[in-house]
Amino acid sequence: MDEQLFFEKLNNLCTSKDIFYFLSSLEVMSDNMAAGALQRISEVEVDDNGLKNPALLENEVFRALCFQFEFESSKLSNTGLLNALQALIKLRIDPQSTLMTRLLLESEERLGRGQLTAENLCSLGESLLELEGPSCAALEQIVNRMQERDIERWSPREVVMVYKILQVTAREGKQCQKLLNRLNSVTFHKVSQLSSNFASVILNSLVVLRQTRAVLLVTALCKHSVKHVPYFTDHELINVLEAFLYFGQNLHIFTAALERHVPRSILTMHPQTVSKVMHYCCKKMILSKSIFDAVAESFISNADRLTTDQIAAYIIPFGTLNYLPPSASPLFRKLETVLHTRLRHFEPHTLLNLLHSCVLIQRYPINFLPKIFSPYFLQKLQAQPPGLNRVVLSQLTQLFLTVTLECPFYEGPKLLSKYQVKACSTPHSSPDVHLFKRVKRGLLHLLKKRLYFASEVSTPYFYVVDIEIKLDEEGLVLPAAQLEEVHRRIALCVDGQNRFCSHSHNLLGEEAIKQRHLQLLGYEVVQIPFFEVESLQNTRTMADYLHKKIFPCTYG
Repeated sequence: MDEQLFFEKLNNLCTSKDIFYFLSSLEVMSDNMAAGALQRISEVEVDDNGLKNPALLENEVFRALCFQFEFESSKLSNTGLLNALQALIKLRIDPQSTLMTRLLLESEERLGRGQLTAENLCSLGESLLELEGPSCAALEQIVNRMQERDIERWSPREVVMVYKILQVTAREGKQCQKLLNRLNSVTFHKVSQLSSNFASVILNSLVVLRQTRAVLLVTALCKHSVKHVPYFTDHELINVLEAFLYFGQNLHIFTAALERHVPRSILTMHPQTVSKVMHYCCKKMILSKSIFDAVAESFISNADRLTTDQIAAYIIPFGTLNYLPPSASPLFRKLETVLHTRLRHFEPHTLLNLLHSCVLIQRYPINFLPKIFSPYFLQKLQAQPPGLNRVVLSQLTQLFLTVTLECPFYEGPKLLSKYQVKACSTPHSSPDVHLFKRVKRGLLHLLKKRLYFASEVSTPYFYVVDIEIKLDEEGLVLPAAQLEEVHRRIALCVDGQNRFCSHSHNLLGEEAIKQRHLQLLGYEVVQIPFFEVESLQNTRTMADYLHKKIFPCTYG
């Protein structure tokens, strides 16, 4: 049978039974046709869980195909040899069998003699990576053979293959930066030709190989990946998100693509992919309501099937970015049910992060705090990295302060004083330096003397106030150092962009809880957000704005 007709018929067959019936009707076939048959069998009979029907390996037609390859390996064409090898690896044939040993030996001999084309080298490289991993000595030989060819003429598949080999050999401590520099330069001009799979593989390789200087290539790949978002597999999308985080890429069009894709696909997405999407949004401080609402609905339906780490990954960003979805009530009811059932399965630090994120958005885990404040749990926290560092102690202190201020009915164990810190330690607690200077200049213009306000004031209650102004009973401003006759305290929260979600006026959870607690502690909280003052031209207009904001009763 003509090869073209053979492959047309073969590719229309969808079961191994049909393929074997078709093959048994042929009297003669070339090694390329036989290898193609093995590949088609592997396509229809192998899924993510492995071989669907191991009995097919005993089929007489299958055994006849294997016999042909085993005893005629030296007579096979390069393409037939290497395609058969790839198919047999996929079918989980024993690597120690005579069949596999002979095919591998023949392949490596042809590699040594320089008989393999670039396409053949790619096939062999993929097979050796799958079969033997990074320790395979022939991988370096493949890279050397590839370099003998004009790198400018490599196809996208050849480029990807070399990245893969360099990636795994780098884990063995070998790094070919000179080759990588050439490869990065060539790849930059081929980005538009890359499939979703190739783009994902290269981005992952660049992360593993720490190619932080390949800025042009990384930027081009990230922009190129936008159009592939709907087509990435779960694994590919995770690789791309990790690359965006590693290289610090911020692309609004990529976020927009995720916002279109995730709500539509969340029912079929793997929980680990959803976790990575939420982690990406959290790290980039992207409050995407469409993504968060879809994730909330997914959690309500699927929480019982999630791991404890995935549960935390789904929920923590809601607190970090200070967002309650429309389905907040059933979402947190479901979370409480899951915690009651599986509390002991959570790692200590994961549980603390999860419960702390809940109080940021006024969801109080009262039933679980006795465990958190127990000496046994605190010892477990200390025993596991990162131990009881300042961030962990800040979370514990804030949990304790929350139940003290917001849940006066709580009567469980208290947090021992030795675990409480006096000052908050969070990534965004420090004010924006430029904005802070502008506000202080405006206040000086308004109040005339610097002694009438204090900056970065440590309170006895864990929080640091950006600017504090004291008033007497008649509403007159007192010197900041005065301790007697203080009737009112005003806390100015100078909130730069770093305290808000990205491209948003939504305060982060850590700043929202601070302002809530300062009010409960008796302060009059006045928020000075960056977006209200960025258009003010000079110190006089800033002073006028502050007068109206802080002392509205006397303004005008």
